[in-house]
Amino acid sequence: MKPTPETLLPYDKPDSKHEQVADMFDTIATDYDFMNRLMSFRQDIRWRRLSLKHLQALKPAHILDVATGTGDFALDAFKYLNPEKVLGVDLSAAMMEVGKQKAAKAGLAKRLHFEQADCLDLPYEADRFDAILSAFGIRNFENILLGLQEMHRVLKPGGRLVLLELSRPTWFPANLLFKAYTSLFMPLAGRLFTKDGQAYSYLPASIQLVPQGKEMERLMREAGFSHTSHHTYSLGACTLYLGDKA
Repeated sequence: MKPTPETLLPYDKPDSKHEQVADMFDTIATDYDFMNRLMSFRQDIRWRRLSLKHLQALKPAHILDVATGTGDFALDAFKYLNPEKVLGVDLSAAMMEVGKQKAAKAGLAKRLHFEQADCLDLPYEADRFDAILSAFGIRNFENILLGLQEMHRVLKPGGRLVLLELSRPTWFPANLLFKAYTSLFMPLAGRLFTKDGQAYSYLPASIQLVPQGKEMERLMREAGFSHTSHHTYSLGACTLYLGDKA
């Protein structure tokens, strides 16, 4: 049976996707930032900066960063939006430990907090956050729609979701180059530079399966978001999705 984003697993193990994803990111946590810069040719920095511009008019005071990882998106929020506080949540304690060290180095330990939580069952009351961020994480969810519904639930009315995800270019020859890059270079780099080469076979495979463009927008609307839109960066290698809560 052909895998879906929800059924694709990092490892050939009986553990749930939830458990496997947490284990995978715990293993690659210390290599993650280096690999992000390497594999995106440092474009991930630009993608986050451009996406945060869509929150500047909103001036959010309290932000939730879902699947925060090592906290790059949360830290960039302080640089470009200067909120009062940002809360980052993730399955991986090891990834967030790297984030805590980065926050302390930036002098933001009192304003940027990290909590280990299931992104499909966020432990927060409804209508709590002014804005929600999420970068490169939703394709790892066991249930993408449920994850979007949880983000919508904890977002305040009038708030906005800013979602970044890697995507597949659709036009020739960029689509062929991207497929070769993700299927050949990314796994090779993972084997050479990280403790878990299998992770960098799973991650590009997940890009091929994650909902793209209008299909992701459809899921966002089903989750309750309005005024959805998407914008592509770097010839379609990354897509920004925006959605508001009425």
